[in-house]
Amino acid sequence: MSIDLTPLNLRELNTLIRTAQERHKALTSRPPAEKVRRKLIADAKRAGYTIDEVFGLDADQAQPKTKATRRRKGPKVKPKYRDPENRWNTWTGRGKMPLWLASKVRFGHNPTDFLIPGVAKLTPKEKVLTGKRKLFKQG
Repeated sequence: MSIDLTPLNLRELNTLIRTAQERHKALTSRPPAEKVRRKLIADAKRAGYTIDEVFGLDADQAQPKTKATRRRKGPKVKPKYRDPENRWNTWTGRGKMPLWLASKVRFGHNPTDFLIPGVAKLTPKEKVLTGKRKLFKQG
């Protein structure tokens, strides 16, 4: 790790040294995390609990999952469109159109030109009613 110290003046350099020494002292004075972990597990076991019961989380989690952090698992969607110039550029047809496809559409191509043959079918749009609608009043 290299840090460029040349733009620092004497006061900034002394402040940096002082804060680095304080941080070093704080890190070296605390016990290792494994030792603290073992002590917590032993204290919980002595009281008749498991770590999961005490902290309310799985053993491999650092924080409990909230509703906002959970992600809904859905089925994996196969790509529907592929860039012929770069086969790794794909799009499922969901969400915002990717930049590679948007730029090609902007230059006159049609998105159907990039459908993957045999995999993708064009999704039919809802039919738009043409003509006038008639309103019948019942009375």
